[in-house]
Amino acid sequence: MIDIHFWPTPNSKKVTIFLEECALEYSVVECNIGRGDQFSDEFLRISPNNRMPAIVDYDPPGGGAPMVIFESGAILQYLAEKTGQFCPQDIRGKYEVYQWLHWQMANQGPKTGEAGYFRRLGESFGDQSHALSRFSDEVNRCYGVLNNRLRDRPYVAGEDYTIADMICYPWTVGWKLQGQDINDFKYFRRWFEELSERPALQRGMAVGADMGEDMSKLSDAEKARRRALLYNQRARPAPD
Repeated sequence: MIDIHFWPTPNSKKVTIFLEECALEYSVVECNIGRGDQFSDEFLRISPNNRMPAIVDYDPPGGGAPMVIFESGAILQYLAEKTGQFCPQDIRGKYEVYQWLHWQMANQGPKTGEAGYFRRLGESFGDQSHALSRFSDEVNRCYGVLNNRLRDRPYVAGEDYTIADMICYPWTVGWKLQGQDINDFKYFRRWFEELSERPALQRGMAVGADMGEDMSKLSDAEKARRRALLYNQRARPAPD
């Protein structure tokens, strides 16, 4: 059994896609970021960066104490190694996949997240035009990287569907909200449409559909509390 500490974000859904693709038994542990669950002492023992997702594997390879892993890229590497699925075992093939995991974690995810932040912020917080232009262009560049990569191969890491595809896909489903047009990226669009038809991927993406909140129903005070909680975080003091 695997526990996944989860909130319905693109990063969390990378992992539920894998779990569904491999038909692994898992339990979803809700970690409501608006409520602040990610700052609890219990969660910080699992994920010291106070971010989703994180897993606890109660049946790790070789037995012994449960394996606790945070960061979606590391989780996917672990699960691929544990199951022997969705990642080549030879050194060249494995690192073809791993480099794209690192690309996603360092480029596609952060740049898309920053673009989303400034798009949500709105003009009430001042002129965001430079930030919007900067990060929207970076998101566009990342779509171009994927498009060029997929020009002469069916999947991100080559001929086979792997964790390199799973890690990239969830950050692309919101392309309209990101101000992008996938018709500009025909090779990416072919990949995106093919993956979108995979039943296991659909199930993984649907996890947590009942966890969403209607932000329009929150009071101004609650919205302000959440902004203070989620944005502009600074270092947490070390415990005594």
